[in-house]
Amino acid sequence: MNARIRNLGLAFIVMYAVLFAQLNRVQFVQADEYTEHEGNIRPQLRAFGQERGDIVTADGVVAALSLPVEAGEIDFRREYPTDELYAHVVGFQSLNQGAFGLERQYNEELAGDRLDQKFESLSDLFRDRDTTGTVVMTLRDDIQRAAAEALGERKGSVVAVDPATGEILALWTYPSFDPNLLSGLDGAAVNAAYTSLLNDPDDPLLAKSFRELFFPGSTFKLVTAAAALDLGGITLTDPVWPDTDRYEPLPSGLPIRNFGGSTCGGDLLLALQRSCNATFGEIGAEWLGPDAMIRTAEKFGFNADPVIDLPDAARSRFPTDYGAFIAPLDAYQPEGSEELRNGETPIHENSAILAQAAIGQNDVKATPLQMAMVAAAIANDGLMMTPHVVSEVRSADGGIYSTVEPTSWRPALSPFAADRLQAAMINVAEIGTATRMQVDGLTVGGKTGTAQLGTTPASSHAWVVGFAGLPGQEAEIAVAVIVEAQPGASEQTGGSVAAPIAKAVIEAAFGLGG
Repeated sequence: MNARIRNLGLAFIVMYAVLFAQLNRVQFVQADEYTEHEGNIRPQLRAFGQERGDIVTADGVVAALSLPVEAGEIDFRREYPTDELYAHVVGFQSLNQGAFGLERQYNEELAGDRLDQKFESLSDLFRDRDTTGTVVMTLRDDIQRAAAEALGERKGSVVAVDPATGEILALWTYPSFDPNLLSGLDGAAVNAAYTSLLNDPDDPLLAKSFRELFFPGSTFKLVTAAAALDLGGITLTDPVWPDTDRYEPLPSGLPIRNFGGSTCGGDLLLALQRSCNATFGEIGAEWLGPDAMIRTAEKFGFNADPVIDLPDAARSRFPTDYGAFIAPLDAYQPEGSEELRNGETPIHENSAILAQAAIGQNDVKATPLQMAMVAAAIANDGLMMTPHVVSEVRSADGGIYSTVEPTSWRPALSPFAADRLQAAMINVAEIGTATRMQVDGLTVGGKTGTAQLGTTPASSHAWVVGFAGLPGQEAEIAVAVIVEAQPGASEQTGGSVAAPIAKAVIEAAFGLGG
């Protein structure tokens, strides 16, 4: 009998040891494997269904919040009261597709999973507290709505930024989408909506304001002008280029013509006012050369990874390969001619491409955000600030978990060149191609652009960039507007189509207009 009891006891001990080992294997050794197994959706349900903090605009409009679910495995669901207005910034949280936008970028803060949110003091070890964070955006609802209303149902983007801080005040792309369609609890309906959006040829899921590249057209002449003022020995009034209807590139290549076969020239101030292709093509290729143009473009942020606090921002680009060096420019001057100050400018095999790049053509590509930052750097005395869409994260009781302090990103141009370009852009808005962005009572500077798309019939992207402020004070807003694929290819397209949109945004920022 004792032997039986002893054997039974040993059997139980062995079984207990096996069970204990198996339990430890499941709980610790293979915990990650089981958690991440595609068949285990409980972690997804838990993450999707937990309460999250709100996402609000700078002026207090709620763009995302959590609502309780009365029955089922989901405790909370996300709702987006502003529908499509902030979809490209706020993003969405979906059980099927995951999180996008700020919902992804600030996931830990919204869910209250950061250690500094969970444990603000020792007492938090012994109490249950709401640790979710409210993400406060820099975007202002009045400016965002003005941008959306002014653009209407035309494909395009509008960006507005505070030049002194880098705070983004508006970031809008049309078409957009309703994130509520992707955050629902009906999986089949969510999948159908997501598939429909993916298959839409207008790509409404894509935030083109900072994730799509476009030819910047003549708005890029601001970068070329900055290089001319800083590195080219050029002022706003000297030298004076002769009037012509084209620029013939060296050593060879197709001529660069002015829009509509027009004739223009003059000094840098007048060339910007008229947006003269011939003058700027010559400045880029024969007064600056590749090194100066590449250096200046990259100081403005081209060819660099964007630093915005949103995922998947596109890198704007400026071409860097112009072939082999051939000779200095003075080698091409006729014998007996007066030597130019720029006679040592290096001419390369592909200097014709550099002339095209200097007017925002060829392989120059930029996001609307990039071009807004160009205008902002000029308005901010040459210093480009780090663009951002979040200002702070607040606690449930109104305290502050964290604050995003303004930081400089890069010096784009000298204060002297910035001052000269500010004056030139004000001139363009007063008597040049950007007069339709003028606002009574404000100092406004602008630069239009028309990027031809080479289509039949002709179409082009209409651009305008600029800044505005109270007279005698620093600019408070910089803007960039692109309206895609407008009929025709006139240099006036940016001024007639994009400039009124910029004006509406500026008026909203200063509480003016309707």
